[in-house]
Amino acid sequence: MKEFKTIKVTKGIKTLIIDNPTNYPLIGMGSQGAVFKLSEGKCVKIYTDQLQAKMEAEALKAGQHLPFFPRLYETGANFVVMEYFNAPTLKEYLRNCTYIPESITKKLLSILNAMKDADFTMVDAPLRHIFVLENEELKVVDHVNAFKRQHPVPLKLLRDLNIILLKDSFLSRVKKLEPDTFKTWEKYFDKNSFDYKNIPVTSGGSGKGVKVESSVTQPLIGKGHQGAVYRISEDKCVKIYGKPGHCKQEKDVLLANQHLSFIPTVYKTGDQYVEMEYLIGPNLNQYLKKQSNLSEDITKRLLDILKTMKKAGFKQIDAPLRHIFLTNQGFKFVDHVYSYTRVQDRPLELFQNLHERGFLESFLEQVRALDHKTHANWTKEPIPLSEVVQAIEESTVDKNQRRKKEKLPEEKKSWFRKEYRNHVKDRRK
Repeated sequence: MKEFKTIKVTKGIKTLIIDNPTNYPLIGMGSQGAVFKLSEGKCVKIYTDQLQAKMEAEALKAGQHLPFFPRLYETGANFVVMEYFNAPTLKEYLRNCTYIPESITKKLLSILNAMKDADFTMVDAPLRHIFVLENEELKVVDHVNAFKRQHPVPLKLLRDLNIILLKDSFLSRVKKLEPDTFKTWEKYFDKNSFDYKNIPVTSGGSGKGVKVESSVTQPLIGKGHQGAVYRISEDKCVKIYGKPGHCKQEKDVLLANQHLSFIPTVYKTGDQYVEMEYLIGPNLNQYLKKQSNLSEDITKRLLDILKTMKKAGFKQIDAPLRHIFLTNQGFKFVDHVYSYTRVQDRPLELFQNLHERGFLESFLEQVRALDHKTHANWTKEPIPLSEVVQAIEESTVDKNQRRKKEKLPEEKKSWFRKEYRNHVKDRRK
């Protein structure tokens, strides 16, 4: 087997680029690097930045006396070899819990206190970095920022517990077990109370998403080209925009259409934010990933939304799958920044999304049966799919037709297939 040092990990535009000529399986990937399993007891983390590799190596060496640290075996310029844990993360372990066990709370407090005693400045760990072994023994990984970031209270831990509705349960146990610790945390949060009106969200420039402040403790549930969305309570979220102009555009659409069932309820607005209802449920893209066919009920709901948008004066008639949420109150449609300003009379992005899921043909057939006039308007001109998709389709036509066409060179067809896979992967993120 080839040496793991031949594996190369570099930063791409949206994700890491991995060149792995070995048989070591990829078991994890984050913003700093990728993790590969070497054996039943060892794994290697390979970093894109040698400085981050050095920072984590120093933190791991400093924490080898701590029982919850992974054992360190070897370090290099861009890697660390450490103990491998074949166990669920604490996020997975607590998935179906309605309250947090006292035993887990005690162990988490013990870990946080030990980090503080070891002079780590980041006294914190997100749930996905904590593994639960036999007898509820906890192990914590990813310590690259242990001496860099300032987290005197467990901001990420509390954020993650809040997302799975266990924060209050955890804090009530902390108050009982360590009242002084609870008071310290309480003072910190009183002093640094969440004021979303002052959260710095800046535009990332043309074609790039907005930039957000990583130290914000509230759960970041979405981020795109125009703004970032934070969950601020059980049933509310706030969208903060990089540009006031985008805020005004979406605010105008939302406030003018609160009577429409698919528009989220708005509670409060400002020059650069909109506070609205938090939508509980999967988006339609996530839902359709698990379906083998497209139900007529979904087609009818989508058609009703699009026709209602047109009647209500929307100029951009489109409903991308990732912007539609399945809630107890029916479909809810988010992201209306361009609904009044961008002229588009056909749901082109929806067509593209459904094509990628393999449902476009059945969707159009069902629309034709439900509303022949709308179907005729949508299909009077060819539906423009992406260039890569069209190229794939042209290279996979019926055999009899293919003989009449000029054959694509094999290397070009291979390129098309690769580009199409990458295209679909990007669209599904």
